[in-house]
Parts: sequence; C-alpha cells; structure tokens
Amino acid sequence: MKIEPILTRRQFLRRTTLAAGACAAFPTITYAQAGSANDTIRIAIVGVRSKGRDLIKLFEKIPGVRIVAICDADRDELQQGLRLLEKNRPKVEGYEDLRQVLDRKDVDAVVVATPHHWHSLMTVWACQAGKDVYVEKPVSHNVWEGRKAVEAARKYNRIVQAGTQSRTDPALQEAFAYLQSGQLGRMRLVRGFCYKRRPSIGHVLGAQRVPENVNYNLWCGPAPLTPLMRQRLHYDWHWVWATGNGDIGNQGVHEMDMCRWVLGQSALPPRVMSYGGRYGYVDDGETPNTQIVFYDYKPVPMIFEVRGLPLAKGEEGETMDSYKRIRIGLLVECEHGFFAGGSGGGVIIDNNGKRVKDWSGPGGRDHQENFIKAVRSRKVSDLNADIQEGHLSSALCHLGNISQRLGQRSSPDEVRERSQGNKDAEDALDRCLSHMKANEVDLIKEGVAQGPWLSVDAPAERFVGDWSETANLLLKRSYREPFVIRDKV
Repeated sequence: MKIEPILTRRQFLRRTTLAAGACAAFPTITYAQAGSANDTIRIAIVGVRSKGRDLIKLFEKIPGVRIVAICDADRDELQQGLRLLEKNRPKVEGYEDLRQVLDRKDVDAVVVATPHHWHSLMTVWACQAGKDVYVEKPVSHNVWEGRKAVEAARKYNRIVQAGTQSRTDPALQEAFAYLQSGQLGRMRLVRGFCYKRRPSIGHVLGAQRVPENVNYNLWCGPAPLTPLMRQRLHYDWHWVWATGNGDIGNQGVHEMDMCRWVLGQSALPPRVMSYGGRYGYVDDGETPNTQIVFYDYKPVPMIFEVRGLPLAKGEEGETMDSYKRIRIGLLVECEHGFFAGGSGGGVIIDNNGKRVKDWSGPGGRDHQENFIKAVRSRKVSDLNADIQEGHLSSALCHLGNISQRLGQRSSPDEVRERSQGNKDAEDALDRCLSHMKANEVDLIKEGVAQGPWLSVDAPAERFVGDWSETANLLLKRSYREPFVIRDKV
C-alpha cells in the first residue's frame, strides 16, 4: 500500500487554492494574519517622505517582513518610494488613498508616517480594518483622538506600536531601572530639553499654489481644506496648529516620553502651565519656538523646555546654550546627584562632580523588530511602546500647548511673580531670558504669552476648574467629512 506523505502547510494551501480555482463550490482560502512564526508579515507604509523612506529601509531588513504597498497623497513622493522598492518581487503597489490600502486583504499591518493630523485617524481606520499598526510620534494631533486610537486598538484586538523608539533602547532601560531603584536617592525633579535650531519658514502675502503632484484634499484629510498660506506645503506644517504641534510635539515628544517613563507616571498630571512665544523673526508659523512647560506631577514634577533659536543672533549652527551640556534629552535630579542623557544612554554625576556610572548603546534601532515580534506573538505585553504609552506622552505635549494657546501677554517680571517662588521655575526662566537677550529679543516690548495653570481630571483626561470650559474645547478638533473619528470607534 502506498503511503501519502504528510503535506506541509505551504503544499496544503497551494493544492487547496488550485482546487478552489477549479471548482467554484469550494471557498477561497484567506491567510490568517500573522498566524504562525513562519508566515510573512505583509505591511503597507503610508507617508513616504523622509521618515517614511527611513522606515521602508528599516522594515525591509527584518526577516519575514515584506512591503506590499505604499501610499502617499504626493504622487512625486509616491514614485520615489516605488523606485526604492523596484527590486521587490512581487511588485509593490502604490496608492494615493489609504482606504484603498485598507481594502486589501493581504495587508497585515500598516505603518503610519504621515503629518500629525492624520496619525490617529489612520490608526483607528486600520484597526477597524483588522490591521496592526506602527504609528509615528506623536500618535495624535489632540488628546481626544489619541484616546480613541487606544480604544480602537483594544476593541479590535490589534497590536499598535508608537514610534517612540527610545523605549527599545537597552541603555535607557538599564539607566532608568537604576534611577527608579533609588540608588541615587529620591528623584527631586525631571527636566526635558528640545534645543533644536528652527529657522524662519518665511512670510507670504496671500494664498500659495498647491503643487500639482499633491492630492490636497487627501493631504488635508481631517484638517480644514483651507488655502495654503505658507511657502512650503511639506514639513513646515509642523509649525501650524491645524496640522502640527510645534517642536514639543515633534522632536520633543521623544524626550517627553523619556521623562514620563523615568518618573513611572501612567496618567496625566494634576496641573499644567506653559509660557513662551515665537521670537526672532516674523513668519507664517503659529507654534512657539521658545516654550517652557510645567507638569505638576507628585511627588516629582517635570519641566520641559523648547528652544528653536541659535546660541546667539546671526549664528547658523545647531549648537544651543544647553543646560548641563544637554541639547536634546533629559536631566533627572536626585538626592545624591543627577542623570544626564537621552537616546543611546547617559551618565550619572554625583553631588561632588564625580562621574559615577554611565550607559551607552545603539539607541532604539530594534524598535521595528519589537513591533514585528508582537505582531507574531499577538501579545500587547511584548510591545515596548504600546499605543497607551504613546497616547499619554503625546497628550502631555498637547496639554502644554493648550495652556500656551490660552496665554496672555505678560512681562518677564509678571512671569517670575507667577512662578510662586519656585526655584526650579525661576532657574528655567532666567536661562530663557539670557537666551532671548543673546538673540536680541526684547521681551519687555514683545512680551511673553503666559498660559494659565490648568487643572486636569487625569482619569477623564479633561480639564476642570478655572479656564476649563475654554481649554476643553482644544482637547478635540472639528473633523471634516468623511475624515472623521467617531465617538464610538
């Protein structure tokens, strides 16, 4: 008697599919998403400018991952992305509209690298379509939609990773565990820094022509479809409230995430206050290039600083007047010394100025691999930066911006008076004033937009008390049909 060999899974699927093609009575075979460690994870990347192209290269290197589609509302950028993937077989398809990508049954996961105003909507839509998601930072454009992204991930049992890759940095994992163990004494204060040169985006006198290669309706998506009122459509959207979040929500969200991580805080703070402005030039940007935000966490508060001007007026380099030699990173002040660092590690200096311990490493370069690992295991706990973590750190940026946007013109003396004798707050203000003076900014004449202290109901993620009625209006945007996140995702 002839014994038939046991079929491999691949052979079984091949024979069954052929049989289905020969007889319409048999159902079509569909692949279970990430059902086995041997399966290929098929991904689509949405947004293929600079960050998107970086992600193409990173995901291409991961064994068992295949890019099957890319999407961008800019046809020129889309074609550049397709050229990067010309060697792929089978051919990678290009799309202008994400909804066409989500209709594909062979897409297991979506990577979102679009402007900020699209991040949460794409995450929600992808979860509803049964796709896992890797979404770049910040995961939201406002607090409300970030929570909806978390709800969608949980409701549809999806794996959703935030692009705050420092969570996968082994050096920081070790350093923060050391600090949290109390070996440097109790933490006293955490400071975050985003000192990054941002030049003027220019000033226009009227509406600008949208590039012909851009589907502007799709580019705007949930944002208002308004005339283009800046020289460049791309990148400079960061500095306009309708689409961006300023540098605190751009570069700063990485450092904000580190600050909250080392504090071990898993909720929003009870109070927040911001002051600053856009100084050094007159342009079409709306977000502050100088900002200080106070997060009244207990027992250890957090102060975050943003500076976009150079060391001194007329200088073009990236070097900033940094605090304890930190330009982009964080400082953790403890009883017996401080930790200074950022992506890739850091150093501990004791109260006598002695270098006690340091960490260094590759940063978060394995962050995408961590996402794929969780996609295969179907365990949210395998993620280093679950959407819940990304939401909270993004929301901190939004809370600071809301206080800032409600700011009223004040003098430096008035700002100091409202610091309520807080030495750490006064220190941040003094360094900011010195920085403004070096850039020949007259704060007596221009004033400081100082926002109110806003009280936060952390579990509800809403403001309460003074200013709450106005502030709560900024927790959510008005969406433009059909690009809408519904109350029930």
